[in-house]
Amino acid sequence: MKQLFLGFLIAVVISGCGYKPSSYYAKQALGDRLYAEVTISRQDPRNSVLIKDAVNEAIVSRFGGKLVTKEQADSILRVNIQSISFSPTVYDTYGYVIAYKTTVVLAMQYENANKKIEYLTATGEYDFSIEANSVISDTNRFEAIRYAANDALDEFVSKLAIKGLRNGNNN
Repeated sequence: MKQLFLGFLIAVVISGCGYKPSSYYAKQALGDRLYAEVTISRQDPRNSVLIKDAVNEAIVSRFGGKLVTKEQADSILRVNIQSISFSPTVYDTYGYVIAYKTTVVLAMQYENANKKIEYLTATGEYDFSIEANSVISDTNRFEAIRYAANDALDEFVSKLAIKGLRNGNNN
């Protein structure tokens, strides 16, 4: 009973103080209808498709926006993969790598309804482990890239929210 009351009290305090999540401000900056364009890398087209899926998922789940055609969009989001890297982070007693860190750097350009273009770079990371003396499987690699891309998109949402607050979009 105490936990229920405490949870209710926290909800009342947070809603009463005007708290709004960062996705609210990001949505204010981008609008409801978005068009996402991910540049497909010739060297690694499969990763580009993973990034495209992550961007589309983020638009729907994090922004609460709708994916529309370029002509119907309030904002156009262009994403370019700057780099994807895997670096060993943990070794076992025999010197074999047992954990990696995936780093994804995305260059993002968004154009709002006023045709104002902004550029942002976002970096996402994801740590994962593997069996000693084994190679990174495609499944591990794709999963790590997807999670790191989602992390980069979270950073993008945060940066957009900060820009929205600085520009006075804090209705």
